[in-house]
Amino acid sequence: MSADTERTCHALLRLLLPHRRPVGSPGPTAEVYGHTPEACFPEQLDVLRAFVRADAPILLTLPAFPCKSPNPAKVTGALPDLGELLSLRFLDDLCARIADLHPPGARLLICSDGHVFGDLVGVSDQRVDAYAVALRRMIADNGLRHLDTFGLDAVWGSLGYDRKRALLEREFAEPMEILREEVRSGGPALAHYRGMIRFLVEDTYDWTGSKAQLQQDCRRRAYGVLRRSRAWANLIAQHHPGSLRLSIHPQPCGSPKFGISLLEAEDNWLTPWHSVVVQTGTNRFRLMKRREAERVAIPAGPSANPSHYIAAEAPDTMPAPRADLRLAPGRA
Repeated sequence: MSADTERTCHALLRLLLPHRRPVGSPGPTAEVYGHTPEACFPEQLDVLRAFVRADAPILLTLPAFPCKSPNPAKVTGALPDLGELLSLRFLDDLCARIADLHPPGARLLICSDGHVFGDLVGVSDQRVDAYAVALRRMIADNGLRHLDTFGLDAVWGSLGYDRKRALLEREFAEPMEILREEVRSGGPALAHYRGMIRFLVEDTYDWTGSKAQLQQDCRRRAYGVLRRSRAWANLIAQHHPGSLRLSIHPQPCGSPKFGISLLEAEDNWLTPWHSVVVQTGTNRFRLMKRREAERVAIPAGPSANPSHYIAAEAPDTMPAPRADLRLAPGRA
């Protein structure tokens, strides 16, 4: 192994580290202190070494951008807004910066997982389709040339989505009892399970039963979401072997996935599709749930469907987001 290869791989890892989404409090270096990069990110370094030795473009895969939350207390609509756009630009810029260190460059495959578990989170396949179409248009209209998308359609074509989900479970999912035992054992699986329950409780805004019944229902659905998410990860690994695996969920030191944060947020689990964007200063943006944003900020554009919010204490002279950022049709 050449010294140049090692220097390049460690430089690439250092490029990613400031954007890491770790387990625990937000902060890129949480859980890294006291560990060498080899101890904390051995799989990521091995993947990078393979690409660098081959002098090939680095492929990053990210299961993300499924659909907007169905809860109107968290989001303003069903289509991508400024949160998705800023996140996509961040990912595209990250790939461009990788090319500064590794000339063959990089491309990032957004593995949209809305159809994987939409029926379990209360979002119709039609709503997922509308989100996906708008997201692809956003990528094309903004010239984000390092990004592409991948979904169930790429694997099973025109089959119905219920059939596609059944095939995903049959061919790629682990037995439910194995997942339950892992969750009972604690650690990252339990944290992910609890985080998923919290999301499901929040997103089931129209529940008419008791709180106890809601918790029971969400615990059941959380196992289903986790099982299918893992099946989706297995499918991605089969179709795109050797990729650098990213995740929008917090990941512990030593994980085969690298947890990545897309935008600033107090909650380490918050994503653009579960929140709105609040502009807090010049080129400063923060994710917040809609009900919280409306306490401290004003809508930018039509109040019924704004692209984002502007903090009330923000300077009057603060510029709006760049005019060349093209949002989905119907967004301010």
